[in-house]
Amino acid sequence: MIEVLDLVKHYTAADGQIVRAVDGVSFAVGPGEMVGLLGANGAGKTTTLRVLATLLRPTSGTARVAGCDVVLDPVGARCQLGYVSATTGVPDRLTPREILQSFGRLHGVAAETLDDRVEQLLGVLDLVSCADRPAGRLSSGQRQRVSVGRALVHNPPALVLDEPTSVLDVFGSRDLLAFLANLRSEGRAILLSTHRLHEIENRCDRFVIIHGGRVAAQGTRAQVAGPGGSLEQGFFAAVEGTRA
Repeated sequence: MIEVLDLVKHYTAADGQIVRAVDGVSFAVGPGEMVGLLGANGAGKTTTLRVLATLLRPTSGTARVAGCDVVLDPVGARCQLGYVSATTGVPDRLTPREILQSFGRLHGVAAETLDDRVEQLLGVLDLVSCADRPAGRLSSGQRQRVSVGRALVHNPPALVLDEPTSVLDVFGSRDLLAFLANLRSEGRAILLSTHRLHEIENRCDRFVIIHGGRVAAQGTRAQVAGPGGSLEQGFFAAVEGTRA
């Protein structure tokens, strides 16, 4: 459902030096699977996710969402993907209902089904009580749930989330991760980037660890952590093993 093959993204810095943000990354996420994308700041995680979301054009390599190439068919890829950014907020003046309605129309959701879809998401995401309150008056957790609803309003088969729990408290994080587990059980492919390893250690099917723009390790928790190890221990072993 989500395929990344030999993905490369280079930038030219102000001094003319080539910055290798992503340097030959490959992995895949299948239907009904949740994969954790791990790495320190600057490892290349967000760049990879932004390429998948068609917000950046790769230097080389291939990325596909539900068979749609992000370069050759970016509109098709966007139709198949829900993207939750770590930096894109929700408009303060619009209500959750208005935001979901607006994004549903932008995605071409049929008018006769959009109202039902919005009401369903408001209920599932526990936003009914604040559905008509301006987003500027919502809590950080409520705003994040609106962001997730915005990514799901067109009912995509794949979901990519960049640091979705970073602004949430322990209860909000628990509820969001439980909601993602339900989406996985429905057959959606979920790619999740986070620094909170303890939150996803026993929730993801597999993990991809990126360091210096390259994959340092990938596999199940047992494969990454090793016998008797934790995900955190496996993460540091993989990262430190790739340092020059």
